[in-house]
Amino acid sequence: MAQNFDLVVIGAGPGGYVAAIRGAQLGLKVACIEREHLGGICLNWGCIPTKAMLRSAEVYHLMHRAKEFGLKAEGLSYDLDAVVKRSRGVAKQLSGGIGHLFKKNKVTVIMGEAKLAGKGKVTVKTDKGTEEVTAKSIVLATGARARELPGLEPDGKLVWNYKHALVPPHMPKKLLVIGSGAIGIEFASFFNTLGAKTTVVEVMDRVLPVEDAEISAFAKKQFVKQGMTIMEKAAVKKLDRKGSTVTAHIEVGGKVETQEFDTVISAVGIVGNTEGLGLEEAGIKVDRTHVITDEYCRTGVEGVYAIGDLAGAPWLAHKASHEGVMVAELIAGKHPHAIKPGSIAGCTYCHPQVASVGLTEAKAKEQGLDIKVGRFPFVGNGKAIALGEPEGMIKTIFDAKTGELLGAHMVGAEVTELIQGYVIGRQLETTEQDLMETVFPHPTLSEMMHESVLDAYGRAIHF
Repeated sequence: MAQNFDLVVIGAGPGGYVAAIRGAQLGLKVACIEREHLGGICLNWGCIPTKAMLRSAEVYHLMHRAKEFGLKAEGLSYDLDAVVKRSRGVAKQLSGGIGHLFKKNKVTVIMGEAKLAGKGKVTVKTDKGTEEVTAKSIVLATGARARELPGLEPDGKLVWNYKHALVPPHMPKKLLVIGSGAIGIEFASFFNTLGAKTTVVEVMDRVLPVEDAEISAFAKKQFVKQGMTIMEKAAVKKLDRKGSTVTAHIEVGGKVETQEFDTVISAVGIVGNTEGLGLEEAGIKVDRTHVITDEYCRTGVEGVYAIGDLAGAPWLAHKASHEGVMVAELIAGKHPHAIKPGSIAGCTYCHPQVASVGLTEAKAKEQGLDIKVGRFPFVGNGKAIALGEPEGMIKTIFDAKTGELLGAHMVGAEVTELIQGYVIGRQLETTEQDLMETVFPHPTLSEMMHESVLDAYGRAIHF
């Protein structure tokens, strides 16, 4: 006999579990179906464990700088297995926390593979057989996985995807990272810091290609200073695997060159997990592995929604979570606001960190906007100097006519935390005058946010 619910969520990643919990808070009877791990990719194989590993690399980097701070640290080394063990422990702790939240909010958890089976119906293959559930509303939140290009497929030994890189079978000596988006550059940063001779190949004309060009250029200089080799406008055409080495055929400037590596990480984007869900039979439209939705995540099929990575860019956990809340409130009869993609921050946790929100300078100009641009360097900030982090900059872009904050772009220490100040500013439709008149605490890195705004209007004080 089928179990009946008001809301069934398929997938327990950041968007899915948040949709389930918010739905339950609003009085809905909710079930969440998950085939692998509570918390999805983010908590188990993405956002959280990578940050734990990057933290270890950051501490290791700082230990090597001990003398600068009047400290002594000798015989420095690391235990890669212990670094990974800590990372997996952090992921396990948070994944377990999702189970507790489900229990607290009386969300029914069904472990198995779900498939749409008609209006308001879902079949689930569990280890005990197949069962059916029914619901007035269904939310698809199955996430995405690493894209695999022909000839570059990961094998877990010589060629890794993000999962392999999180539980590395060995420490790379000579590493090739294909792709310089957030995932690629974070792994490049981690392994480079621990001593791997790292080469990054990017098919676009610059690393971190979604970021403002000025920020990308600044970040590249720091990566090169740290010993990375950066190859832009380049493409890996083929990988020859033999024994313990990989020969990469890299096309750059119209010529193909070969280089040998012992490890390759493929980070060339993601594809949505659309298979086996019965989407086509249900009449749900899919474009390049992502479900097509409107601004409220409605699929066009009554009662069915799609959120998170499955529903397309930006592929960010915080975007998925917010969509989860929005959809649950919509289903419960509330009147939530649609999410504005342009006000969602992007954060990359390499060294130095990179963060941004809104339009780049180039995008603002493409739209024909009359703009004012402000910049402030970390070297002009007292707290940055005291921290020993003088390398970085903050850039702000304003509409010259209205004073609207169009975009903010940062590179440097802790900018993934700082960016939220500008995110709130955009959400509240703050003008340059509001930001100028705000008193920022001293000594803090956030003072640079103030100075960057002042600089856009020729009023910077400390540089």
